[in-house]
Amino acid sequence: MDYLHFFSPVRISRGQGHPVEEIDSVAEAMVFLRKWPTGRRGPVYQCALNCCSAALSGQMSPEEARKAFTGFARITRLLDDDMMLPAASESMAKVYALRR
Repeated sequence: MDYLHFFSPVRISRGQGHPVEEIDSVAEAMVFLRKWPTGRRGPVYQCALNCCSAALSGQMSPEEARKAFTGFARITRLLDDDMMLPAASESMAKVYALRR
């Protein structure tokens, strides 16, 4: 299942004092999503779960599933702050525009 690894991991932060967790494959994302509390499973959760399931069955690429999982992590405020910054190759003008 190496082909189901993400190009770069999704970094999950549960808050200060907790270690940052790296999710680097569709299978790990599925494990994380299945442990998510039932009462907090909304449409963004369902989208991420459906995309990961589709990637596992070969109907979607792992990177598409990663994007959905990253969106879920961002919406639930679990996405590590470092992941919210643009890639180093982007200009500083874009970074300053994001901060406004």
